[in-house]
Amino acid sequence: MLKIFSGFLIAIVFTTAIAFAVFHAYFMENSSHASVAVKSIYDFKMKDIDGNDVKLKKYKGNVLLVVNTASKCGYTPQYEGLQTTFDKYKERGFYVLGFPANNFGGQEPGTAAEIKEFCTLKYKVTFPMFAKISVVGQDQDPLYSYLTSKETNPAFAGDITWNFNKFLIDRDGKIVARFTSKDKPDGEAVKQAIEKYLTAK
Repeated sequence: MLKIFSGFLIAIVFTTAIAFAVFHAYFMENSSHASVAVKSIYDFKMKDIDGNDVKLKKYKGNVLLVVNTASKCGYTPQYEGLQTTFDKYKERGFYVLGFPANNFGGQEPGTAAEIKEFCTLKYKVTFPMFAKISVVGQDQDPLYSYLTSKETNPAFAGDITWNFNKFLIDRDGKIVARFTSKDKPDGEAVKQAIEKYLTAK
C-alpha cells in the first residue's frame, strides 16, 4: 500500500512539474513584459500599431533609430524628418522604429487607430510604428527600461526627457548613440551617425 501511495505521489509531483514548465515557457514566449535578462534589443517582442506581435530580432543586421513619438507635441513635425531619413537609407539596411507614448504633457492621447491615421495621412509615415507604450515611470515598458538603464546601456543611460528622444542601434544590436528631442532626425548629427554605422564593417 505504501509503495502504491509513494508511486502516486511521485506521479503527481512529476505531472505538476511538467505543467509548470509548459506554462512558464508559454508565458515567457508570449509576454513582452516578462522579467527576463535580455542581452540585446533583439530579445524583445512588441505589439505593432495594428496589434500584431513583432519580434525585434526581425530587424537584426540593420541599423535602427528607435524613437518615442507623440501626435500633439511641438516636435511632432519631426515625423517628416524621420520619414525622409527612412526613405533615404532604407535600401542600405536602415529602419526607424516609432513607439508612441503619452508620458509627456498628455500629447499622445489617441488610440492606435487614431495614431496610425494621423501619421499616415499627415506625414505619409511608412516606417514601422508600434502600439502605444509607457517610456518612463512605474509602468515603463521593458524595452525602454533596457534602453535607459545603466546596467544595460551604460554609455547612453538616463531617463527619457521628452517626446522624440532617439537611440541609434548598430547592425549587431548595440546602442551606439543617443539624441535629444532637439536633434532633428534629418539633421547633420543624426545623419552622420547613421551613415557611420551603415558603412561600418
